[in-house]
Amino acid sequence: MAMIPVHRSEEEKQGGKCQAKKREHGEQDSELAERIVQTAVEMAEACGWEAVELTEVARRLDMPVAQVLDNFHDLDAVANAWFLRGWQHMLDDKPEGFALWSARERIEHCLMAWFDAFADHRRVTVQMIKAKSHPPHMHTWVPMVFDLSRTIQWLREAARLEAPYGTRRAQLEEIGLTALFLATLKQWADDVSPEQQDTRRFLRRYLKRSERMMDWLWHGHQAR
Repeated sequence: MAMIPVHRSEEEKQGGKCQAKKREHGEQDSELAERIVQTAVEMAEACGWEAVELTEVARRLDMPVAQVLDNFHDLDAVANAWFLRGWQHMLDDKPEGFALWSARERIEHCLMAWFDAFADHRRVTVQMIKAKSHPPHMHTWVPMVFDLSRTIQWLREAARLEAPYGTRRAQLEEIGLTALFLATLKQWADDVSPEQQDTRRFLRRYLKRSERMMDWLWHGHQAR
């Protein structure tokens, strides 16, 4: 059967070209942002995070400073883009049979995915967190609290915890997971063991204790 040729109008052709250009421009912006972030982190490995200057990042990349500012208005915005990697790693494809794992095993896998995302630049990552919580940096405090809350929400999603958002069970999980994350973060900050084994052992012990505590709190709530 002969195919009937479809004739596109000039407007449709131009629209298709515009969409292609937008996709290409978006991909270029994403690649540029990635280069900026990676360059800033590499510089921080040598001089410390707070010593990094976006003007110097632009010079290293041989581009106008304005082009860097089009992507990141300050160094804290670069840090936010860096931490986005942790969320992405938590949400990556899971191993086969993941849904059949216990909740404790799923949480461990997803939380370690967050820490593994930054393992190669642990020292700089810790410096970023300290910079956000430094007293003179008041403008970063409230966003940091919300970022922590989002991290816990993404952790619940990634670990496929079943309690619906807003329920008493979910609220208890969020409290427990926040304490778990902060305690593990403190351990991880000084972990120099191969493949972060000290952090993994700490997390497993903490999760076992927390699992018993969560069951006790939940059954106590149901009894009331």
